[in-house]
Parts: sequence; C-alpha cells; structure tokens
Amino acid sequence: MKYDVFFSISQTAVDGHTPTTSEMFENFFDQVKLADDLGYETAWVAETHLSCQTQKKTSFRVVPEFSGEIGLNTDILQMAAAIFDQTKQIKVGSAIRNIICNGGPVAHAEALKTFMTLKQFGPHKDRELEIGFAAGRFDFTNAPYGVRPRNEWEMSFWHMVKSKALEEAAEIFLRLLKGEELSSSMIAPKFLNASDFRSKEDWEKASKMAKVEGDYEGGEIKVQKFFDFEILSLIPLDADMSKLHLTVGTHDPKIQEHCNRFWPTKVFNLSITPPKVIEETHLRMQEVFSKEGGPWRRWYMPRTAMIFLDDTSGLSREEKNEKAKLKAHSAWENYWKAMAGTIDQSKVDNAVNSTIYGSPEDVADKISVKYHPHDKLMLWFDFNNHDNNDVKNAMSTFKEKVIPLIDAYGKN
Repeated sequence: MKYDVFFSISQTAVDGHTPTTSEMFENFFDQVKLADDLGYETAWVAETHLSCQTQKKTSFRVVPEFSGEIGLNTDILQMAAAIFDQTKQIKVGSAIRNIICNGGPVAHAEALKTFMTLKQFGPHKDRELEIGFAAGRFDFTNAPYGVRPRNEWEMSFWHMVKSKALEEAAEIFLRLLKGEELSSSMIAPKFLNASDFRSKEDWEKASKMAKVEGDYEGGEIKVQKFFDFEILSLIPLDADMSKLHLTVGTHDPKIQEHCNRFWPTKVFNLSITPPKVIEETHLRMQEVFSKEGGPWRRWYMPRTAMIFLDDTSGLSREEKNEKAKLKAHSAWENYWKAMAGTIDQSKVDNAVNSTIYGSPEDVADKISVKYHPHDKLMLWFDFNNHDNNDVKNAMSTFKEKVIPLIDAYGKN
C-alpha cells in the first residue's frame, strides 16, 4: 500500500474561528514539510478559483451559505515551486487543476510545459509533478471564461454538457502537451444520444429543445465546441516531460478511455465511490490504459481516506476511539454548517460512519478491511481542522504506528 497526503487549505470557520490567510499557509507549509520528513510519497493540494464569498452575489452561486473560502491554492505550479523549495523529496500533485477556467486547455498546457522546462535548470530537476485535471467542481469559476450554458437545452442539461466540455478540453490539453500542431477543427465534434440520458423522458425533452437551437442532427444532439482556434503549437518544443504524471478527475468511462488515446492518464475516485465501481474501473483501465505508460497498476487510482486519529497517552483503546469519533463528528458538523448554514444530524452521522476514525489499532483494522493491499491512499488529515499540532500529530501517528500495523496484517 502507498500513502500520500491531501491538503485542502480550506479557510472556513471551525468552532467560530476562521484563521487568517497567513495562518492558513503557515500551517500548510509546516504540515507539508513534516509529510516530506515522514516519507509520504505525494502531497496532493486542492485547487480552487475565485472567492466563494463573492460568488454568493452571482447568478451561478452554488454554495450560497458557505462561510469562508473552500480553498486558497489557485495555482499548483506556483505552489509546487514553493513546496519544492522547502522540501527534499515529496512529489507534488493537484487535486484537481481546472483546465477549463483561466484561459482553457491551451493556456494550461502552455503553463505546464513552461514549468516543466524551467524546472530542468534548477535544483529540483528530478522532482516529480502529479497533475490531476478536470472541469472544476463549481460553475461560477468557469462562467467568466465563457464555459457556461449557451441556450435553454444546455441550461437544463448542463451537467451532461459540462462533461462534453471536459472531453473536448482534455483532448486539446493532452495533444498540445505531446507537442502536436493542433486546431479546434481537428477535434471531433461531441454528441449526446439517448444512452447518455437517465430516462427516455429526459432524452425526449432535450431533443425537442435542441431542435429549436439547431443542435439536433441525425438522431443525436450536437454539443457545440467551447474552444475555437486556428492551428497552433506550444513552446518550448523540446520540454522534458518525463517527470510529469497525469490523472483525470472524472468517473465517465468514455473520457477516461479518450484521454488514454493521447497520454497515459490515471484516474481519480471520490471517497463515496462504491466498491463495485472501484473494481469495475480497475478492470476497465487494465484494457484501456495507454501502452506508453506500461501495465495498469492499482495505485494509479488514488483512494481518498479521511482520517481522524487519537492516541492520547493514558486512555484505553475504547476511549481513544470515542475521542476520535468526536473529532470526526465535530469536523462534519462544522462542514455542514459552513455549506448549508445549518446542521442536518443525519447527514453528519452518515458522513462520520464513512470516515476512518479511532485509535491507531482501529484505524489500521478499518483500512485493512476497506482497502486493497496495493491501493494508494490520499490521507486527509486537515478536514475542517485548523489545529496545526493536532494535524501534525495525526500525520506522525499514522506513519509511525498505523502503517506498521497494516504491514503486519498483510504478512499474516
């Protein structure tokens, strides 16, 4: 099993206290340096764009009750440079980089290629970069860049249109990173058909609306392109991309397979992804993963795991479990209060039950049961927790006590 750490850098109120931006970043860099010292493999950093507070004033507001900022990292490339400067070996990853906002896939591919080029000429030339990419969680971050519903049928079925926008953007992004000369006319048009819809009624409704806009062709709905450009290619032409690894953040099998036509592309999952879907994805990726990347490995799909640990001296195992459960409960209460302005106790209880909490022994037990011995875990210690020492203690305890227990289980 492999172990990474996920950092959210979420500046939200916890028990009535919202840290300053300086406090947030001071804690983050303190924690990422410890992760490096402890030997965790990758520091995955959440990426967020535009203020959640200001989005409340827009027509695209999606978290109208949120207090604070969901994340503070807006650019993984600048963040990676800062992390590399303060650490020795840990890889840096984005979870995820939105390739639709901030100029779209051409701009993101160019920025990434430039970063990989410049990195060759400094002390971090051998450090590795893991770029997770997708279309972004919140539509208000994409709207200023023209990726928004353009007519009534797109408005009604935006989640499906957005998926096609990601498929389009991903192909542009990957082909330009490979060094191709490319124009938007070389990207195949995207279509939706009846099999893409959850019900016959939805398909019929979308088809009728699309006909009004002239987007219905030959029994399919054509999704007009979002990115229109004449032939171009990126510079520098001969960038060394050998230390770059890519992961797409989507559960759409078509997009996962499409990306691997152009670049060895791993996949993300959500913490709530059912085990059946996880196993089906592994089987499918064994067939479609780009041959350039070698055989598919189970750790190519990181598994998100929220960790709430307690190892207080003098407490029994049962008392540590109860204390850890209270930590998880408090974290989820603060989350739902920030997201919805109120607390739904049933949601809190369900969320707590889906996390990994307890003493080192119980956390090791739960992980050994829930995960495959060859999985890669993205351990999330800072979820709604601004207590820097508590987060660091959990990171240390996991590395020093939990992992040896998991290893021991694997040998028995």
